[in-house]
Amino acid sequence: QVQLVESGGGLVQAGGSLRLSCAASGIPFNIYTMGWYRQAPGNQRELVAAITSGGRVDYADSVKGRFTISRDNAKNMAYLQMNNLEPEETAVYYCNAQNSYYSRTYWGQGTQVTVSS
Repeated sequence: QVQLVESGGGLVQAGGSLRLSCAASGIPFNIYTMGWYRQAPGNQRELVAAITSGGRVDYADSVKGRFTISRDNAKNMAYLQMNNLEPEETAVYYCNAQNSYYSRTYWGQGTQVTVSS
């Protein structure tokens, strides 16, 4: 079955950094767009960053210049490097795999990121 397993969340002080990882299995990883979303309590889930199978990246305006998304197709892994984190970015971060051609979308269980002020 399909599994997306996030890791790397935790508690960090404002201005600090974290690197999230997403291990994918059960899908042809190299044809999926991989994304990172986040959801804070009381808020809607929002796109943070995405990377297509061809390596094109897209970021939410609020994270441009601070976050970097990447992927390793050989390892079926996606990553999100987060620098200069802000308390407002405290949320559960979710890994997403999407293929529009086959109308397939999968989610991980999420990893908590807490940024203290």
